Amino acid sequence: MVNLGLTKVDDAIAAKHPGLQSYAACQSHAFMKGTGSFVLGAAGLFAFQKALQKKLPYPLQWNLLISIVASSFCSYAVTRWETQKCSDLWMLLETGKVPERSPPRPTVSHPEDSKAAQKTKYGDTME
Repeated sequence: MVNLGLTKVDDAIAAKHPGLQSYAACQSHAFMKGTGSFVLGAAGLFAFQKALQKKLPYPLQWNLLISIVASSFCSYAVTRWETQKCSDLWMLLETGKVPERSPPRPTVSHPEDSKAAQKTKYGDTME
């Protein structure tokens, strides 16, 4: 039996997907990294704002709000980035290929290479 969080996965499914255990470990690591970035980001921003409050005084609730909102965005970005890496790992383990994330390159046709006259979609001939 393979454990995924609190649930156990049947051996037949675990045998069908040999990378399941490493994918689950990667996802767990990604979520813990996101949680850690939230906690450290909120504490760091709070301390920074406390030091800045001597020059620019504003109420404590704004200090907390700014720290929590900014660290939430940062932890979301970290978790999304790490989860994307886990998805790539899963695809590599299942198919043997890494998915291509970059957009396809546009094909550039060189008009001097083709000597024949081309037709437009309206039926006109181009030289």
